Amino acid sequence: MSVKLYFSEKGYGTPLVLLHGNGEDGGFFKNQIDFFASKYRVITPDTRGHGRSPRGTEPFTFDTFADDLKSLLCSLGIEKAHILGFSDGGNIAAVFALKYPQYVESLILNSANLSPAGLKKSFLIKARADYLKCCLLPHFIKKAQKRRELLHLMVKQPDIRPEQLKSIKCPTLVVAGTRDLITAGHTRLIADSIPGARLVFIEGGHDIAQTASVEFNKTVERFLEKSF
Repeated sequence: MSVKLYFSEKGYGTPLVLLHGNGEDGGFFKNQIDFFASKYRVITPDTRGHGRSPRGTEPFTFDTFADDLKSLLCSLGIEKAHILGFSDGGNIAAVFALKYPQYVESLILNSANLSPAGLKKSFLIKARADYLKCCLLPHFIKKAQKRRELLHLMVKQPDIRPEQLKSIKCPTLVVAGTRDLITAGHTRLIADSIPGARLVFIEGGHDIAQTASVEFNKTVERFLEKSF
């Protein structure tokens, strides 16, 4: 069952939904909201169990998160939107585009991955070690339980086959940092698997939307305005 997501909203025009990453909230996009609100209706939800959105009872899965997003769009009367997702938000966006393509005007995948194998080995090894530690702690320790859920998303999910992406027909931009936590080869695989997808690497790490926001915003703007 979907939960009622907390969200912020600013601007008018075609909806642009911004989906944050693991353990974050909509505030991650502080450098994007005002920039895009001059031309778009910017909607920034907190994923269930993140920020001010309720946890609900279902296990954390990208399918569940995608269903939550569909419920939010329906509640707002939105039939089609640009969907921009960062990191786990990018994974949600990809799953959403596969499950509910009729709602997607265009798709921007920022540092998404199809499986844990897309993460750099050094990061994945550490995440797996942290996940194991959390699994060994008693389940009644709430802090450990929440951390375990978030790490489970990193080390066990998602599970998207590259060939599944061939069904995505909307305009798509795949963008990542040159020193991202996602390997460059995996990012290229995503772009190559989506028909007609654009691929852009921006100088920086995993959080280029924050650290290289000017270039990131202009790249997304050019894509949305079909100026590539």
